Amino acid sequence: MSTPEIHVLPASLRNQIAAGEVVERPSSVVKELVENSIDAGSTQVDVAVDRGGQGIISVKDNGHGVAADELKLAVTRHATSKISNVDDLSAITSFGFRGEALPSIASVSRFKMSSCRKDADEGWFIHVEGGDVVEEGPAAIPGGTSVEVRDLFFNVPARLKFLKTESTEARRCNQVMFKIALANVDAGFSFTSNGREQFRLPAGQSLPERLAVFWPRNICESLLEFSHEAGEMKVHGCAGIPGLAQGRGDRIVMFVNGRPVQDKLLLSAVRGAYKGRLISREYPQAVLFLELPPELVDVNVHPAKLEVRFQDERAVFGIIRNGIGQALSRYELGIVEGESSFDGQPEIPVRPAAQEKKLSESVSLPIEPAAKFSSWNEFKNTDFTALDDEPEVRSTACASDFTEPAGFSPSPTAEQRSESDMVHERPMDYRAEDVRIPDPKPQQLPTSATGPIYVPGSRIEYLGQVADTYLVLKLPNGSLGLLDQHAAHERVIYENMRSLRTRGESRPLALPIDLVLHPSEVQRVQEMWEDLQAAGFMLELESGQALSMRGIPPGLETGEAREYLKAAVDGQAKTLEDLWIMLSCKSAIKANLALAVDEALSLLEAWVKCPQREYCPHGRPVLVSWSALEMEKLFKRK
Repeated sequence: MSTPEIHVLPASLRNQIAAGEVVERPSSVVKELVENSIDAGSTQVDVAVDRGGQGIISVKDNGHGVAADELKLAVTRHATSKISNVDDLSAITSFGFRGEALPSIASVSRFKMSSCRKDADEGWFIHVEGGDVVEEGPAAIPGGTSVEVRDLFFNVPARLKFLKTESTEARRCNQVMFKIALANVDAGFSFTSNGREQFRLPAGQSLPERLAVFWPRNICESLLEFSHEAGEMKVHGCAGIPGLAQGRGDRIVMFVNGRPVQDKLLLSAVRGAYKGRLISREYPQAVLFLELPPELVDVNVHPAKLEVRFQDERAVFGIIRNGIGQALSRYELGIVEGESSFDGQPEIPVRPAAQEKKLSESVSLPIEPAAKFSSWNEFKNTDFTALDDEPEVRSTACASDFTEPAGFSPSPTAEQRSESDMVHERPMDYRAEDVRIPDPKPQQLPTSATGPIYVPGSRIEYLGQVADTYLVLKLPNGSLGLLDQHAAHERVIYENMRSLRTRGESRPLALPIDLVLHPSEVQRVQEMWEDLQAAGFMLELESGQALSMRGIPPGLETGEAREYLKAAVDGQAKTLEDLWIMLSCKSAIKANLALAVDEALSLLEAWVKCPQREYCPHGRPVLVSWSALEMEKLFKRK
């Protein structure tokens, strides 16, 4: 058998190979051509497709155009006006820069490009079929560029087999236009499919105005705007409230320096900001713009430039999570503390820092209602059987149901929290007491059976319990709230664990408890060793596979500690936080348990002081509410 000789591929074949990387489907053509229009300084871009882009793709713009003597270079591989030397690769600010898009598109289609410089007397066109120039000459065209791509993949029939239906391909072209339009609100765009205009966006719109064309109204009206800076990086955009999360992640749109990307790191940061607010199968809505110096990001790692690589991934992750997290925290404070005007949609309580400072300085604290017990410990240690003057019938639940056997504190002090935890929980140092709405009537709030019963430390009114599971509340803004007692208690226990069980305090055991581990469990223990020690476990690993527990966290019984450790080593939880979530669920009061008024108030008092109190540690909602307008709609009064 003869050995094939090494030879140079023909130009047409080289272009088709390159096209396989750049031109995957019609939407890829739309993306490359429209990005070229943006790079050309266009303020209006009109796109039309026929048969999902398989018939014709037309892109017209009013940019600065291409000179007549440069049109042939424009369809030549590796010819570009956007980079000149190696140093330019580390500071790329344009969208298209490789000089591959136009020749790649022209090699697999019947391609015609007409352009006129604004300072030129006439325009010029070039016609290319399958990579070969077949015609060129003068063209009557105003300033700007017009590109027509017909019969895409006419000479590569194998590629046509992998295209979806025409409607699906047209929808993908629409999505490409949607993303580019979000990143360039100063320019106008239109998109037409099969002769029918799908949308027309005027130049100068705001981001919410553009989103309203594509997303449902209720989502757009409840978006939280955010902006956060750290060093040379800045992140801004809009994030949806957790209550409107969905089962798909198609409404998470991310941009890096104006370029739409699909990046796992950015997606992980967005979901990290919602951690504890959504269950694992839910996705929020978010439009995220990350801006950073071009030398800190490599955009040349993917042929279609859909993926990027960051120099400092940790900093990128942190700025995104903190930026979205701050907006969510302020929104949640507004719901419970009464800063929302529920006239159909919540008013987004996101203010500039200067206004927040002014608010905290000017707002006077309300006079708190007279509590039946001066503290949690007093309530916990009270013998209810001795209180014969109580009119209500008490349940079998006792104070210990609300807490762990020892050392529980529903509202840890600032000294008990580590500085890092405080920053994580309240990134902008917003405290509940700083944003309370002052009582319009400066008098003692009644708590007797003949008057409103207020939750101590807040202006939330307790109305009762239904189904032995849900606490009925009147929120400060006048809306009706239902609180899941199990989910609320989970949040209370979890926050206590976070604040008190990361200091390494331990209670020695008189007799160590030994566990025999599987080799895979040994590795898992080694990975979590520092976290377990910080939680208060005194451990020794003997003879490779024997784990000896010589001390346990304060507040845990020996049996609970053994179960807790076993869950860590057998993979039920991957991190210490997962273990806290699991244990808080097991320790919390359950549904179908009747609560006395004092028990309900004590739970609510502890819950109100928790950060992220709107959601349990699993991400399920703790509180749902209905405004007066929403209740009127339920009863068809409006």
